[in-house]
Amino acid sequence: MARLSRYSRWDGTQAVPDLDADELLSAMSDDLLAEGDLMNALRRLFQRGARDPQGGRMPGLQDLLKRLQQQRKQRLEQYDLGSALDDIKQKLREIRDTERAGIERDVPPGAKQEEKLNALDQLPPDPAGQIRALQNYPFTSAEAKQKFDELMKSLQEQMLKPFMQGMQQGLQNLTPEDLRRMREMMRDLNRMLRERAEGGEPDFQAFKDKWGQNFPGVESLDQLLEQMGKQMGQMQSLMQSLTPGQRQELQDMMQSLFARDERLEAEMAQLAMNLEELLPMDALRRPYDFKGDENLSMQEAMRVMEELQQMDQLERELRRAKEPGDLDDIKREIASRRSVSPVLAHMAY
Repeated sequence: MARLSRYSRWDGTQAVPDLDADELLSAMSDDLLAEGDLMNALRRLFQRGARDPQGGRMPGLQDLLKRLQQQRKQRLEQYDLGSALDDIKQKLREIRDTERAGIERDVPPGAKQEEKLNALDQLPPDPAGQIRALQNYPFTSAEAKQKFDELMKSLQEQMLKPFMQGMQQGLQNLTPEDLRRMREMMRDLNRMLRERAEGGEPDFQAFKDKWGQNFPGVESLDQLLEQMGKQMGQMQSLMQSLTPGQRQELQDMMQSLFARDERLEAEMAQLAMNLEELLPMDALRRPYDFKGDENLSMQEAMRVMEELQQMDQLERELRRAKEPGDLDDIKREIASRRSVSPVLAHMAY
């Protein structure tokens, strides 16, 4: 088939490879002599790379794939994913210790102090139970209350990230009105996704006019689905990468975050089911075998999961690439993404 070529006047900005025609022919000579097919020889050169004039090596597609696999292996051998749960438990211990010190410092010895200390000692032993109980606990220490609010805000951000980008700054002190609007937004979103699942074409513009501030940069329902699917996939992939015991522990903690509003939790569960029906989630929730010992917070763990999934996607795209022009398409796709890890951007360019 004929190929279209575009020519332009030389202005110094064009990227010209260091290899000249003779060097390229030399690199392809064995393949040309064996088969006499120039296009097949060029494709193999694209896959395998070649030596450059300075004695180094111009990497081929296989070299890029190998570098990508090494980067992924490095991440898996660096981090201990279970430490994200340990970080939450440690923060809860610090909150209890700070509250205990506040009671002993600010409440005079006697029946009142003993009552408060007993209430603190009677908190549930498991992290999920403690999170649920502390949401209604009358803190004596302002510092302990602040630490708990910060922990709740951080965990709620990770839980709500797929659903509402623009409301995260208000999660620390959710008011009844905030919760009502969140439920209303999720009902509208669930209604729109059910209509799409039934073969209809929802009015995305009306949804955007009402709730667009929560999804900055999203211009269509397909973009919204892609964004939410990737972010939900990161959480599910993290879950699948934990041991069964750790997974149950994290699920219990996440369910305790919205103990004040069961209706909101029900809408979120329905939204997850709707996304499962509309999106191919299997590739997005792949488990990873972490073997390292470096500790992570939950926020850092989600960042690592995002990097790993971006690496997986880039690997799939590289394996589909057949010609150099396919790499340009991949680079343009990466440049258009709102969130790309530095490692991914460096490898792609």
